[in-house]
Amino acid sequence: MKIEIWSDFACPFCYIGKKRFEQALNEFKHKDQVEVIYKAYQLNPNAPKVMEGTAYESFAKGHGTTPELAKQKFEMFQENAKTVGLEYRYDMIQMTNTFDAHRLAKWANKFGQEDLLTNRLMKAYFTDGLNIADLKTLEELALEIGLDQAEAHTVLASNQYKDQVVAEQQESRQLGVQGVPFFVLNRKYGISGAQQKEYFTQALNQIWQEEKPLNTLDGASEDASCDDHGECGF
Repeated sequence: MKIEIWSDFACPFCYIGKKRFEQALNEFKHKDQVEVIYKAYQLNPNAPKVMEGTAYESFAKGHGTTPELAKQKFEMFQENAKTVGLEYRYDMIQMTNTFDAHRLAKWANKFGQEDLLTNRLMKAYFTDGLNIADLKTLEELALEIGLDQAEAHTVLASNQYKDQVVAEQQESRQLGVQGVPFFVLNRKYGISGAQQKEYFTQALNQIWQEEKPLNTLDGASEDASCDDHGECGF
């Protein structure tokens, strides 16, 4: 079973949805046969590398609202985050561009560490108040999870993985993705948003039942059958 997840490190519901999906996957008895692939998506590709003012002011400016209403929305995000054990710190969050962070994640995938780096980048953004558009910060986060900092520096100082990030974002548009998180299961079903764990559990079981090969029932005789060559046993 293959599950592709389009998400952005700066998306509050992507972090929440990832946690809920992982809870369901960890309880799924066939999880060792599930391949999870992360795909890049940017909610705000025009976000700056350095935020000006507070997060409330930045959000209000970008969404045509007021800092007061932005604060109310952030409080809603924070309450949702608590349901999966996450702490969102909008008093110190740095709302910046995520493109280079996505490039770094694609590089981490080469070592089988994209999931781990994705978690670290989301925590850095929402909890630690770090600027994940800052290349030095990204290098240090790569080092934290055991990747080579010098190689991370080389990747970030170049345009490596730029084409892959752009291609994955274009792919999302071709699939009709209009918001994240967005989960694509076996290129057959799409799940939009940070659904509850129970919904993900239901989806995993449904896909497994549809895709699994037929199994022999316990107690059935393997001899009472005929093969493709006409050989029959009893």
